[in-house]
Amino acid sequence: MRKIVSMASVLALLLAVAARGGEGKGVKPGPEHEKFKEVVGAWDAKVEMGGKEFKANANFSVGLGGLWHFQAFTADFGGKFEGKGASTYDPASKKYINIWIDSMSTTPMIAEGNYDKEGRLVMKGKHHGMEVTMITEMKDKNTMIFTMNGPGPDGKEGEFFKITYMRKKDTRE
Repeated sequence: MRKIVSMASVLALLLAVAARGGEGKGVKPGPEHEKFKEVVGAWDAKVEMGGKEFKANANFSVGLGGLWHFQAFTADFGGKFEGKGASTYDPASKKYINIWIDSMSTTPMIAEGNYDKEGRLVMKGKHHGMEVTMITEMKDKNTMIFTMNGPGPDGKEGEFFKITYMRKKDTRE
């Protein structure tokens, strides 16, 4: 019964949007969304955390009409870790938005931010009440650095971990 009510609610919402001419009608990716295409593909990654290094893999894609950038990340930190993310640019707030979920938490992290003067994407988010800063920097078209910073035991912001991504070679050449 609950499933039928949920499906009826979704159908009613879709009909209401269609009756108004479609809320997303005419929504097209802007130049901010084009940046997502720079990282599409498969990447090897090295995670530096707690004085140790771990190998990881990532796949990035663009979907939903080019409006969203999807991230899929796997690693072995002494146990399998899996994370998924979705990012977009919101023209209303003029900010990039990211939603992150992973196998170590039941709470999503939502972050927002923009590119700084150095061309790095700097996003701030909250996870379990703790504020974090995430910085993504393209070193070149095949190398990307991601760092997550947050408050240490002394209350000062420090680096939690760093991920160096290296684009996998295209074997179709």
